[in-house]
Amino acid sequence: MKKIIITTIKLIGFFLGWAILSSILPLSSSENPAIWRLWAEIMPLLAIIAFTLIFWFIEKKNVTLHLLDNPVQGIALGTITGIVWLAIPVLTMYIAKIIHFDGTNLIHLFPVWALAAFLNVIMQELLVRGYLYQMLKQKHNIIVAAVVTTALFTALHGGALEAGAIPVLNVLTMSLLMTAVLEYSGSIIAPVIMHFLWNGIGALVFDGVSLADDYPSLLITTFTGNKILSGGICKMEGSIIVLFVNVILIAFFMFLKNKQKAK
Repeated sequence: MKKIIITTIKLIGFFLGWAILSSILPLSSSENPAIWRLWAEIMPLLAIIAFTLIFWFIEKKNVTLHLLDNPVQGIALGTITGIVWLAIPVLTMYIAKIIHFDGTNLIHLFPVWALAAFLNVIMQELLVRGYLYQMLKQKHNIIVAAVVTTALFTALHGGALEAGAIPVLNVLTMSLLMTAVLEYSGSIIAPVIMHFLWNGIGALVFDGVSLADDYPSLLITTFTGNKILSGGICKMEGSIIVLFVNVILIAFFMFLKNKQKAK
């Protein structure tokens, strides 16, 4: 019981500390929306880096974070799997005439928007699958770590909770997929790359993934047809097609992890 109480205090302290620090750090005064958004993503990232280091030192560096392990493998795995993960639902929807590309938008400072999206992903992965995940796994077990961090990840995507069962399941399975990739690759690098490709291309290019409201998209995209397939207002993230892809990839990486253990 004492162990559970200590873990709970650490979890609450870590998350609330990050949330409070993120809220009090200054926002940009720039009138350029891209610069403003970049600064808005930098602040919570700096906060999570600070709290990761603080809690890591509190643990006397006994919790292994696996932040930069196997960088080449992580980048390659994250890139290939991220492209496959996004390409399957996009191509399926396009062939089924669910997704329609109706034109393009002109985006000023697109690289800045992309960098902002990348920093947001790093922040999310550090928050969920950085110190907290590794601490829970070490102090308890992998199931506790996966369940607690997936619950936290889902809470961070609160819009899905209001949108229905499939969007919630998609968020849950996305988190479990990132965890499975983390466990197989041994590093947070692969989940970061995968997550960024999903958000960066899925949102900034295809307009099929939800980010903050001010993020633009290169393509003018509409989703039509059956809500279960098209995702309705959640677009790709509300589609059962994405759910199937998530589940298949989770099973695939669990299989690879089991083979890895057997060697």
